[in-house]
Amino acid sequence: MGMVRTHLWFVDRGHEAAQFYVSVVPRSRITRVVHAAPGMPDVPEGSPFLVELELDGHAVTILTAGPSFTPDEAFSFYLAVDTQEEVDHYWEALVAGGGSHGPCGWLKDRYGVSWQVVPRAFDEIMSRPDAAGVVRATQAMLRMHKLEIAPLEAAYAGE
Repeated sequence: MGMVRTHLWFVDRGHEAAQFYVSVVPRSRITRVVHAAPGMPDVPEGSPFLVELELDGHAVTILTAGPSFTPDEAFSFYLAVDTQEEVDHYWEALVAGGGSHGPCGWLKDRYGVSWQVVPRAFDEIMSRPDAAGVVRATQAMLRMHKLEIAPLEAAYAGE
């Protein structure tokens, strides 16, 4: 593991969120749980206070420490996938239980954390040499919620 990791502050349910994330993202695991010591502000004694996990090898720390900070759209996990079937799967799995779909491939999970579910084909389209095609694909993406590979390819091609 490198020296850079993502750190998320949760009001509550951080351990529950960590368990959910490792159940959805392959090659993921919780590596450590630290329970709150007596007298910890805004955290019940003995409850999971700090959870360290790996999401597909990416180090994440979740701190459950009360209402001082909350997640917002300025941070998101970027989940790059290969197929439309994977886009569909993660798009639904991550909003299960109370999340919400957003525009342009973004969604918010039931814990308030934003995710982008992006087919690698979109990144590839955005790096192609036809600038007009890239603009058309971008315009198509801006009208989408869940990203759809076939319409993005069609827009790039001018169809």
